[in-house]
Amino acid sequence: MNKPSNKLQTGECLCCHPLANRRHFLKSLLSGAVAFTVLQSAAPVQAEIRQAKALVLSCIDFRFLTAERYFLRKKNIDGEYDWTALAGASLAVAGFPHPSDAEAFWDQLDISYRLHQINKVIVIDHQDCGAYATMIDPNLSKNPEQELQIHTDYLNRAYWSIRDRYPDIEVELYFATLNKGVFPIILPSVQ
Repeated sequence: MNKPSNKLQTGECLCCHPLANRRHFLKSLLSGAVAFTVLQSAAPVQAEIRQAKALVLSCIDFRFLTAERYFLRKKNIDGEYDWTALAGASLAVAGFPHPSDAEAFWDQLDISYRLHQINKVIVIDHQDCGAYATMIDPNLSKNPEQELQIHTDYLNRAYWSIRDRYPDIEVELYFATLNKGVFPIILPSVQ
């Protein structure tokens, strides 16, 4: 009686070889059974439900990103906030330079409110803003008092717009200066 050879004959594939076929089948069956058992016992993975501390709205100006992150870290919300950046920040809430900017903000606020249960919005405008220069006055940054007053007006508009739509959300307003790290709070006016 001829014993099957462990070597493949010319023209014979591995799956047709009598020993390989049996071994391959048993290995596949065993590994498949183990995998099936492990997968059956594993609990389904669920996304962790997280609550963000705030939604931050800031301008797109790259010059302020590091200072803004530092400021937010000092406020003890580092990494626990949703962030939306639109040119002009508070100006965008008013629909400048385009009405779609205001729509984008409201969409992001709604998503952040529903998904991450935020209870605060932080709006950060900044000195020497190109969006304000484009929409309001190209020389605005040359008059710091006027610049602060105009930003304060738009920050107040943003404050009351947010409070009208989301009365249960706290709103904080800031005006970042070119002196990195200085973020004076802007108090909302009485409506």
